[in-house]
Amino acid sequence: MFPNAFFHTQDLGNRGVDVLAIQHLLALSGPDGIFGATTRSAVMAFQRSKGLAADGIAGPLTWRALTPLLREGASGTAVRALQAQLNAKRRLSLPVDGRFTAEVGQAVRAFQAHAGIGADAVAGPITWRNLVWHYAYPAPAGMCDKDPDGNGPANWGTGAAIGQLEAAVRAFATGTVPLGDVGFEHGGPIPGHASHQAGLDVDLWPIRSDNAQCTAERITWRSADYDRDATRRLAQAVRATAPGHVKYIWFNDPVLIQEGLTDHWPNHDNHLHVRYCEAGHPDAAYLCGAAHA
Repeated sequence: MFPNAFFHTQDLGNRGVDVLAIQHLLALSGPDGIFGATTRSAVMAFQRSKGLAADGIAGPLTWRALTPLLREGASGTAVRALQAQLNAKRRLSLPVDGRFTAEVGQAVRAFQAHAGIGADAVAGPITWRNLVWHYAYPAPAGMCDKDPDGNGPANWGTGAAIGQLEAAVRAFATGTVPLGDVGFEHGGPIPGHASHQAGLDVDLWPIRSDNAQCTAERITWRSADYDRDATRRLAQAVRATAPGHVKYIWFNDPVLIQEGLTDHWPNHDNHLHVRYCEAGHPDAAYLCGAAHA
C-alpha cells in the first residue's frame, strides 16, 4: 500500500472529486464537488449522528465513518462515490450510476494491485484510504501542458488541488493557461523542484500579451510581452475558487505583491507557484492557518 496514505481533509471552500465523493456518501441531491454551506451542514449532521465532533470538517474519523464496505452487487450513492473516485484517480470512464458491476469490481481490483494492497475487488477501509489519498489528473480544457524541467506530464495533485485548479481555469476564461509541474502520480521528489511532493503545489506560467503562452518561450514579469492585467485575473481566479485554501501564490511581480495577490519568493520571476492547503494536513507547510487567504 502507499505507506503515507491518509484521508485528505475537506472543508468549507474545497472543491474536487474528494468533495464530490463526500456529497455522494451523504446522499446529497445535486452533488457538484463544491464544499459549500449545504455540504458543511450535512457533514455536521452526519458527525452528530455518529457521535463525532460536529465541526463540519471531513477529516479522517469522518471519512472512516462515511465509507462503507462495498462489493459486487451493491448499489446506491456510496457506489457513485467509489465510481467517481476511480474515474478521477485512475483516469477511467466508468458510468457513475451507483451500480457495483463486474466492471467496477475489475477497476477496484486493478487499483488494489496498483496500490499494492489485497486485490479482492472489495472496497474496504484500506482501499478507501488509499483511493482517497491517491492523486488525480486535470482535464485539459483551458490549459496547455508546459514541462520546463523535463518531467513529462507531472500534473498529478490531490483531488482538491486539481478540482480547484480546474475551477480557476474556468473562471479565468480569457485565453489558455500554461500549466507547469504539479507533481508525480504518487508524490515524492521531483527534479527541478524543492517542493511539489505533496500534490498541493501547482506552477502556472504568466500570461503573455500576445496570447502565445502555449507556443512561445516562458517570460518573466519584466518582459515586454508580459500581460499584467491577465495574470492578475488569473491570480484572482485562483484565490476566488478556493477560499480559505490558498496558502501562498509566489510570484515576484511587485505590483501584484503590493495588491496582496502574490508573495515574493526567490526564483519566482517566471511562474506563479500556487500552494494549496488543507485544514488537517500532517505537514505543517500545507496546513491552512493564519497565513492562508
